Amino acid sequence: MSPLDPGHFYEATRAAKKIVVVDLGFLGDSLHLVPALWEIRDHYPQASLHVLSSPLGAEVIGLAPCVDRLWPVELAPGSRTWREQWRIVCALRRERFDVAFNFGGSDRTIIMTALTGARWRVAHAAGRDHFWNRWLIANWVPKQDPDLTVFEQRRRILDACGFKLSAARFALKLPEEATRWAVSAVPEGAVHLSLNSANPLKEWPVRHHADLLRLLWRENPGLTVVASASPREREQERLRQLFAALNDPRVVRLPERLSIAQLGAVVARCRLHIGPDSGVTHLAVALGVATVSFFREQKGFRAWLPQGTNHRVLTAPCDCVDHYESPCELVGRAECLARIQPAQVAEVVCEQLEI
Repeated sequence: MSPLDPGHFYEATRAAKKIVVVDLGFLGDSLHLVPALWEIRDHYPQASLHVLSSPLGAEVIGLAPCVDRLWPVELAPGSRTWREQWRIVCALRRERFDVAFNFGGSDRTIIMTALTGARWRVAHAAGRDHFWNRWLIANWVPKQDPDLTVFEQRRRILDACGFKLSAARFALKLPEEATRWAVSAVPEGAVHLSLNSANPLKEWPVRHHADLLRLLWRENPGLTVVASASPREREQERLRQLFAALNDPRVVRLPERLSIAQLGAVVARCRLHIGPDSGVTHLAVALGVATVSFFREQKGFRAWLPQGTNHRVLTAPCDCVDHYESPCELVGRAECLARIQPAQVAEVVCEQLEI
């Protein structure tokens, strides 16, 4: 298939009946994909929209009513098998997709996009520029401004393909059973606290979280805090440390194994989310819940910052970020974030809560 001028891609493909989006991200990445999925749905109302994703990403995207079918692909080396991956590839090719979109441009997703067999393929030139890229995908959109919010970068890719964009929206729909469970588990108007990130160098110290809650309770003794963590032992240990430091019934501990729908229903009942640069913070943003979050000032961090007046971000300069022999990497904690003091955060949280 000969390449098109990117601006003519939509015009050439607007009659498509079956579309696949290849995006193998996890929680935060998948949430930032959703506004682009709504644009695709709006521009191809007659088409069936499929998404190839990680299992966690599929849970997230399953909350977006604009998607017709999900294709979870196991990415963990210890869990995936070539036989299973090949079975998925064969099933994808039997779908005979008309169009495939790739917003990330990583090597793995480029190969998977090509293997879908879609007649028309387009990708974002954000990864490595291999000589074989254009053998696999004919149409490429130039790299977007890295300081734009991630979901807006993905929408701009569609704009470059000839789409007429509407206002960005997430419009997630939580299952009724998850909402009913959250009602029984969490008092409405609580504060949701997420201590952890998949990367320990994005986390604020546990002792600071404990001091923060003590300061908040001075101003509002009746404030209920709901704390959550993934089942990973490191994250559960941080949660245990928090509860040991406080020993206070005003902190409610959520079960270890929550579905994304259950976690979303919990966050949606809360008046504020506090947490690090993590997928849970992006979930709160997508659900319209106010946030207070912590970010290191690393390369590309602006693209992940929550946007809008409902969101307050505390950032810390970090000279050693992403250098594996740096002091922070050796000790497993971000000293730059530790310098953000609980009193400073308490002031911001109180403003958000209008205490």
